[in-house]
Amino acid sequence: MILVKIIKSYREVVAICDSGLLGKKFESWASEDPSGASEEGKFQLDVKESFFGGEEVSEEKVIKIMRDFSKEDATFNIIGEKSINCAIKAGLVSEEGMKKIGGIPFALVLL
Repeated sequence: MILVKIIKSYREVVAICDSGLLGKKFESWASEDPSGASEEGKFQLDVKESFFGGEEVSEEKVIKIMRDFSKEDATFNIIGEKSINCAIKAGLVSEEGMKKIGGIPFALVLL
């Protein structure tokens, strides 16, 4: 399943993650990315329950939520294989629009 949490702010923040990743932390050291740009440092994904701990929903509902909120000028934080696949199906991100840390795909979408 996938967790979805809508955080009300000056604009909605939609936090979406694969349920099995909740509470976990992933790290990797930067290396040269496929575009040839060199990045230095350590990168971390912290899938905090306080931010991502939302309602468990089906993939179909996640896609609908993504499409609906993309019309509302929302910001999306998306972590995990299933969640990223839904974002691709919803037309929110492309394969090129996501990155990986510790082998876990993620995307940040600002509309």
